[in-house]
Amino acid sequence: QVQLVESGGGLVQAGGSLRLSCAASGLTFSAYAMGWFRQAPGKEREFVSAITWRGMTYYAESVKGQFTISRDNAKNTVNLKMNSLRPEDTGVYSCAVSSRLVPTTTASDYKYWGQGTQVTVSS
Repeated sequence: QVQLVESGGGLVQAGGSLRLSCAASGLTFSAYAMGWFRQAPGKEREFVSAITWRGMTYYAESVKGQFTISRDNAKNTVNLKMNSLRPEDTGVYSCAVSSRLVPTTTASDYKYWGQGTQVTVSS
């Protein structure tokens, strides 16, 4: 049974930083691309970032230069370091396992999801 558990969310002031982590179990983690998505209140879920099994990274235009995704295959974790946070970064952040070797920005291309962790950025 695949499980993804996110942690590291919280309340932060604009300009602050957070580091999200996603711990995976029940799968050969190193074989999969992983992604992060977020959903703000009243909005559609949107792609944030992804990383291939080899470490190639992808970012939404809105977070390029601001967020950094990484993975530790020995610990079965994928991380998202978020700097210079803005109120518009507020949302529930979820990690997901890609069903494709090359991750996409489309949520339906991800087959396992975590419950998410809340990030709230105050102005």
